[in-house]
Amino acid sequence: MQTEPVALNIEQIARVDIAGGGQVTVEDGYAYIGHMDAPDGTTIIDVKDPYNPKIVAEIKLDDHLSHTHKVRVAGDIMITNVEQAQRHLLRRGERLPALRDQLRDELGREASDAELAEALGVPVAKIADIDHFLANGYHDGGFRVWDISDRSKPKLLSYVRTHGFGTHRFDMDKSYAYISTEMEGYVGNILVIYDLADPSNPVEVSRWHMPGQHLAAGETPTWSGYKNRLHHALRVGDEMWAAVWYAGFQVIDVKDIKNPKTLAAHNYHPPFPEPTHTVLPCEQLIDGRRIAVVVDEEHDHTPGLLHGFLWIFDITDLDNIHALSAFDVSEMDSPWSRAKGRFGAHQFREKIDTTLVYATWFSGGLRVVDIADPFKPREVAHYIPLPPAGHESPQSNDVDVDDKGFIYLLDRNGGLEILRMTLPNN
Repeated sequence: MQTEPVALNIEQIARVDIAGGGQVTVEDGYAYIGHMDAPDGTTIIDVKDPYNPKIVAEIKLDDHLSHTHKVRVAGDIMITNVEQAQRHLLRRGERLPALRDQLRDELGREASDAELAEALGVPVAKIADIDHFLANGYHDGGFRVWDISDRSKPKLLSYVRTHGFGTHRFDMDKSYAYISTEMEGYVGNILVIYDLADPSNPVEVSRWHMPGQHLAAGETPTWSGYKNRLHHALRVGDEMWAAVWYAGFQVIDVKDIKNPKTLAAHNYHPPFPEPTHTVLPCEQLIDGRRIAVVVDEEHDHTPGLLHGFLWIFDITDLDNIHALSAFDVSEMDSPWSRAKGRFGAHQFREKIDTTLVYATWFSGGLRVVDIADPFKPREVAHYIPLPPAGHESPQSNDVDVDDKGFIYLLDRNGGLEILRMTLPNN
């Protein structure tokens, strides 16, 4: 049994035992954690001394219908998402009424919860949650805007309700919030941009969607269900780089913020089985090329198919986007790769200001990959934490790096690891 973290050129300097999280953002000596499950909402941690982190604020949720697992900060303004908890399960549960009718006809009686759960492919305890959702709907999805001028006392400024399951991952700056959310009349998440000039009253300024998403305007999707949708879009100058799930990624022109336009699209699905989670260009040219890093998110892995992994793309010419290389992690590299939980890639630090990419790999932990040669990405360090108490594997979900080079690795089931590189010059 593995009793120590698995590490190469990285050491742990501190750990904060907090509930599992979906995103960590580090700004100006504070780490902001968006938690996966209620009642935990958002935690703010003073990390000015990374060796002695101190929790200074905890925002709790009033009920278990939502989670606020994403968080971004710009100056003294913080935004947290509001999204329906168990959204994937509940979406599957929309079949429950028809399934009840079908089983009643087949069995000649009402089906039990156990029979319904087996037919639906969900835990039997979740049938009650699905029934509640079908009877009451969900009306709380959106995002909250906070004044954090006093980090120990976040003050709610506004709560914008959007539609459907609400807001997932998003971007923001001091002027705008770039929200990935469901909206009435559309299928799947789209981009909605809000002006933050008055953070107590964010104002929608524009929307962007892929052709086929706007059902209310008569568009017809060429895909089934919610396969093609916005995961989130990151702003880089006058562009936004949008990961659009099984549609790959697209580039959006936002020079005119009121009229976003698609500049380019690149889709490599099929044959690759995992959806596109994040895309981001490097801040500098590499070997004379403009380079983007893309990560696919691992879901329920099917043996024999590829795990989610990291891509390196040449984006010098947006009319000729093409892959240069890929980086993968072998199951042999983690003692927990076949334990309960996901193994493959999930996310990387959403800032690439050197040739180092900091990527999370679920039970493969943190991988630090040097892309100085974009044709041959090379791992220079890794850190796989121990599983949180009560879990069979680590599930490294998100990562950020502060301006001193300290690394913040967040597990979706529990715990924030603060790390430092032990390579020369670190």
